[in-house]
Amino acid sequence: MKTTRDYIALALDNINDPDNLKQLILKTSQSVGVYKLGLEQFTRFGPPVLDMVRLAGSKIFLDLKFHDIPNTVAKAVEAACSLNVDYLTIHTQGGVEMMKAAAQAAAKAAHPPKILGVTLLTSIDQKMLNNELGVPLSTDEYVVHLAKKASETGLGGLVCSAADLQKVKPVLPENFEIVTPGIRPAGADVNDQKRIATPQWAIKNGSTLLVIGRPITGADDPGRAAADILEEIKNHF
Repeated sequence: MKTTRDYIALALDNINDPDNLKQLILKTSQSVGVYKLGLEQFTRFGPPVLDMVRLAGSKIFLDLKFHDIPNTVAKAVEAACSLNVDYLTIHTQGGVEMMKAAAQAAAKAAHPPKILGVTLLTSIDQKMLNNELGVPLSTDEYVVHLAKKASETGLGGLVCSAADLQKVKPVLPENFEIVTPGIRPAGADVNDQKRIATPQWAIKNGSTLLVIGRPITGADDPGRAAADILEEIKNHF
């Protein structure tokens, strides 16, 4: 059964020391149900870093955003499945066949992770999408298009900005996981995230997993910061 702490995925970014990483997990595990490890941490520390999360009794979100030809992505997903992770990301912009290959590879695993399709990175705004990436759509139109394609391929969920929740929710299956990065408690620094929301707003509008980073990892007391966010979420229910 899903508990309130299972709504929080703590992004373990910008932490270069394994002892600091371990201490952060220990300080926050009472309030955090999922820990997200991305490219930096997995490249720096390798698979053993996942054991820190297992020892805390929390779920593992391996955020590697695979994007390659279908066969290569399928083999990468197969390799990641052997690590017994709970969530694994791929880019939806890799196309329908790539997404299908990822979903099919995961389904064969003894401990299949939920494959999440990343739509549009939260650092990409309208100007960047049109002028730098050359996509002649609004961010709303592009995210909805990618969400529809993801829902057709057997993926377990989607990663999208909270600002896109109200648009993608109607085109997704009822039990689809919707993971929302760029979450900031009221009054927090937005940093480099351009499309953000508060935890309560995101959950109210359909988010099932909130990715939160610097408001916790950059706090003077990460354990207290995580507990405060957990309490904010509890007040929603």
